[in-house]
Amino acid sequence: MPQHRQNWFEGWRLFAVLALTLTALCLWIAGMRQFEVDGVRMVIRFTARSSLLLFCLAFGAAALARLWQNAWTGWLQRNRRFIGVGFAASHGLHAMAIAAFAAQDPAGFAAATGLASYVFGGIGYAFIIAMTATSFDRTAQAIGPRAWRILHLGGGYYLWFQFMVAFGKRIPEMPLYALFLIPLLVVIVLRLIAMASARTARTA
Repeated sequence: MPQHRQNWFEGWRLFAVLALTLTALCLWIAGMRQFEVDGVRMVIRFTARSSLLLFCLAFGAAALARLWQNAWTGWLQRNRRFIGVGFAASHGLHAMAIAAFAAQDPAGFAAATGLASYVFGGIGYAFIIAMTATSFDRTAQAIGPRAWRILHLGGGYYLWFQFMVAFGKRIPEMPLYALFLIPLLVVIVLRLIAMASARTARTA
């Protein structure tokens, strides 16, 4: 029975559960404040954190599976594509909440953003769209394995850096935001250890 549940909770079913759950939670959070600006800003914060979690799981899946081979890391490795697309869904909801904030409170939105937000955030979303579009077998085959690896590896590291900046810049005002940097640092350390392990194995 546990194995059956694990097999069911994979692939596109996993993505559907993630996307529907995140959408329902966003509606519930915004609805608590009658879908006004405060509720929209709560959704922005919530989706930033859900995106962080899903990104770290997807970006660290291969390293975890290499360093610790067990049922959970194997499941994570098999489903990293769908967790990654779930991350894209989370950040899509994040973008929708930002657009709602801009529409409802233009002055507050202008005060909270700047040129750097548009430029670097826009690059981040361009990577997310491109990585999501090439997360299907046909599109991945169309661009070829080398281009796919460059896109997903480069995009992954860029998004990692963006998360570090986005959460890190809030630490002076809210020191507890330092906690959000922990999973990001753990993921990068795991990836570096896994790369060193793979290099050692090839040499041997």
